[in-house]
Amino acid sequence: MVVCGLACWRCRWLLPLLLGLAIIMGIIALAGRGWLESESEPYVQQASLWESCTRGEEDLNWSCESLMDYGWGRAAAATYLVGFVILVICFALAVIAFSIEILRFNFVRGIGGLLFVVAAFQIIGLVIYPVKFAEEIPLTGDNMFSWAYGFGWASTVVVIGCAFFFCCLPNWEDEVLGNIKPTYYYSSPERAPYLN
Repeated sequence: MVVCGLACWRCRWLLPLLLGLAIIMGIIALAGRGWLESESEPYVQQASLWESCTRGEEDLNWSCESLMDYGWGRAAAATYLVGFVILVICFALAVIAFSIEILRFNFVRGIGGLLFVVAAFQIIGLVIYPVKFAEEIPLTGDNMFSWAYGFGWASTVVVIGCAFFFCCLPNWEDEVLGNIKPTYYYSSPERAPYLN
């Protein structure tokens, strides 16, 4: 039986794997058209990070306007996109860091710091979007911030968790590198008669 804890060298690929998952969720958020949707039928409102679309109750064609015409739309898209690009860079650095046989723990802590920057950029974009969208875009019917917006937040939460782990990993340097001798616990027969 193999036991693999958080600070186990055999499990070093878990953190880059989680960053890869955050990248996939970020791609879904950037490409998805479900940042804002109508809550129930008739579905007359739909928005992505890049545009807002509406249609009449009987109309089948969507009429879209770009959110890049608004300063807040460009700001929300730019901050989320900058965070995503830094996240991809952090993923590449993590793969490099964990591929090296002699792990540089200060390098790993630097990746954690960059991930906090990623989270800050993504949170700014994810907060600007709903606040300004609700203020400046006329909404039709009952609407909700939907699945693609949720993927944006999910990516951010994973990034924050990974940032903590990357920053704390150097505290377990000896455990990760296997430099600690195992500790064996035993008891004398007088103290543990049931072992006889």
